[in-house]
Amino acid sequence: MDIREMLDEKPELQIAPLIDVVFLLLIYFMVSASLIKQEAELGVTLPGKVEQTEEVEMPDEQVIMINGSGKVLLNNREYGNVDSREMPELVATLGRYRQASEALNTKAFVTVQAADEALHQRVVDVMNACAAAGIKNLTFGIQ
Repeated sequence: MDIREMLDEKPELQIAPLIDVVFLLLIYFMVSASLIKQEAELGVTLPGKVEQTEEVEMPDEQVIMINGSGKVLLNNREYGNVDSREMPELVATLGRYRQASEALNTKAFVTVQAADEALHQRVVDVMNACAAAGIKNLTFGIQ
């Protein structure tokens, strides 16, 4: 074959290999897409309402409120300084509460209600005070 003849020929695009590649990519993505779990299949159970058949004795509970400025309130009394992370008065009060609950054979429950503007560090400080007082039943509520 002469070089001039090869230059005069127009290149042709072969469509069959392109169709094969497209089908292979389509099959690959169809198979790999079925491996991802859907959110509806995660098995999350949401809390619901349950009718009570017998009366339940509610334990004594203390509510610690943390306002937006960082003040910690228990029974409308302020504990600790806003700038200080240590709260020895709160630890002592919670310790007495735990001892009184143990004497009555009940569990000591503490609920922390923090305002939306409250710093997370202040919530951690209250949790540390509860741990120092030996209170293990701690829940969080909303104001």
